[in-house]
Amino acid sequence: QVQVVESGGGLVQAGGSLRLSCAASGNIFSIHAMSWYRRAPGKQRELVAGITSGANTNYADSVKGRFTISRDNAKNTVYLQMNSLKPEDTAVYYCNVRAVTKLGTYDIWGQGTQVTVSS
Repeated sequence: QVQVVESGGGLVQAGGSLRLSCAASGNIFSIHAMSWYRRAPGKQRELVAGITSGANTNYADSVKGRFTISRDNAKNTVYLQMNSLKPEDTAVYYCNVRAVTKLGTYDIWGQGTQVTVSS
């Protein structure tokens, strides 16, 4: 009933920028929070950034000062502006949406978008 779709990934040189988007759609009453996670080769999935409906944000220490998360509540969309990208940022980035539906509250995951940073 709820769909989450990421976009904006791609290949960029170190020091460059990318802007990821995540749009949620379907039978949604409200969204408590939207977050970005990533999985790099050989590593566990980690939280990159999160934002609540009240615009409270949190970031992984490794991306503070470089990444900015924002949202458009009217569009049920969250963005991740990634600046000063490093090769270690290379990963599949996943959007997580904590949404309230008619059946309850669920965490819904997108299918991921690849970010590759070349050196």
